[in-house]
Order: sequence, then structure tokens, then C-alpha cells
Amino acid sequence: MSSAFSHRLTRRHRTPYIHGMAAEVHFTAWGLQGFYDAPLGAVTRRILRARLRQLWPELTGREVLGLGHAGPYLRLWRRGAARLVSATPVALAAWDGMAPWPLDGACAASMVEEDRLPFADLSFDNILLVHGLEAAENARRLLREAWRVLRPEGRMLAVVPNRRSVWAHLERTPFGHGQPYSPGQLARLLERSMFTVERRDAALFIPPFGLRPLLRGARLWEAAGQALAPQLGGVTLIEARKTVQAVIPAGGVPARALAARRRVRVPQPGWAGLDEAAGAARRSSGPAGEPKGTA
Repeated sequence: MSSAFSHRLTRRHRTPYIHGMAAEVHFTAWGLQGFYDAPLGAVTRRILRARLRQLWPELTGREVLGLGHAGPYLRLWRRGAARLVSATPVALAAWDGMAPWPLDGACAASMVEEDRLPFADLSFDNILLVHGLEAAENARRLLREAWRVLRPEGRMLAVVPNRRSVWAHLERTPFGHGQPYSPGQLARLLERSMFTVERRDAALFIPPFGLRPLLRGARLWEAAGQALAPQLGGVTLIEARKTVQAVIPAGGVPARALAARRRVRVPQPGWAGLDEAAGAARRSSGPAGEPKGTA
């Protein structure tokens, strides 16, 4: 990577988060990164990491796809997972490009089309879907692609803004943008997309304000919310299992026919990326383009 490009990444990575962000400008990969660099975002990341760790404590030897803007959470399983890939939909990167991931190793991030993921069928054991479903142009197509690339009995963990929460109604955070879902709506959407809901959870009971007294009491807010009003959490977390007995939707294009058309754009030429056409030539059924080591 050139020094000039590295300097530009560092400068943009430090751009402060703008609290009055507008959906068409700041709900992007870099806008999300800026939120997580701010105090409220750092507390949000810590809270959600704790919940994700409880749901998926170990993913040793598993191949994991982070879909949406999952970079702040994928590093939970960096030591044990066989492979980690962060895929950012074009809609989140259209304005100012995509944030590389990880920042301290070989790039394992790619820019993808949400309805044509550039991965072979049955490529991953687990999918973490964060900041993806609510921003999808077509949620059913996104989930169909997630189903396709999951292996039989594969698991997906979706983190989605809760329609009933205060977080979903304030645009000062990323969870106030896109399409929120109630827990019931999200469960029904997953079931219609050939998933079986296994577990439900909720998080982010702290008010979505960056005031220091509130941030310091984040643990108390979370404990009280879980006990007294679990339906009002800022996000819903649902773990779903791929239903392999379901009938594949009619009208789909075979994966081999799409392989020649699928491409992944990465932040800079020379970074590790995934090319399905090249991967298919090397392996008949393996995942396309594996970054060096675990990401």
C-alpha cells in the first residue's frame, strides 16, 4: 500500500462522527466507522460485543462472513476462526468508499452487491449480519444470498434496529436509519427466507445520547433493561439456522451462471480480495479467495 494512500486512510479514519448525520450522506461505511470511534459508539460496540460473545462464545475452525458493517465485531473470533471475511454492500460504500478491515493485518474486506454475493455456494459456517438488513434495497434477496452461501445447518446472527426502541427514531446513531423491525417482524422475515429461528435477544437499553454520566452507567442500564423491559432494547439479536429441507425459490439464477459475472471491489489494487471466477477455476467447491491467516 502506498504511503499516500495510507495517509489518506488514516486521515479519514479519524474523521469525527457528525451527530446530526443525514441518511443519504453519513449512513456509509466511513460514517459508521466514525460513529464507533466516538464515545457513544465505543460504548455501543462494547455492549454488543458482550452480547455476541454470549451467543457465539467460540467459532474455532469456522469460516465466518461479516455482512453489512461487521468489522467492529468480527475481531471477537479472530483467534479461533479458520477464516473471517468482511463484506460491505455497495449501498454503504457508494458515497466515499469502504473502510478496510482489519486495520492491523492483511485486508479481508470486500465490496459486494447484496443480491449477488461473490462467494460459492456453501462457503461459510456462520454469518454475522450487522448494519445490513435495515439498509438493504431488497431484504428478501439479501437473505436468499445469505442462505445460499451458508453451509447446511449453518448459523446466521442478525443484529437489527428494534422498531419499538428510542434508538430507531433518532438519526444521531446508525440504528436510526433504514428499516427497523420489531422482534416478531424480524423472526417472520427470517422464517419466510428459509431460516429457523433458534434464539432471540435484545441489547442497547442505554439512552442514545453521548452524555458521560449515561455512558458510565451503561452496565446498569443494560441490566435493568434486560430485567424490566426487554422489548425496548435498541437492537434485536436473532440467531437463525439454515433450513436445508426448504424448497429453493423459483426463478433464481444458478450459482455457476452468476460466477462469471460476480466481482468484488476492494479499497486498493493489490489488497487481498475475492474473485469468484478465479476461485472456481482453482477449486470446484471451496470458498473463493482466502486471506492469509485469520482476519
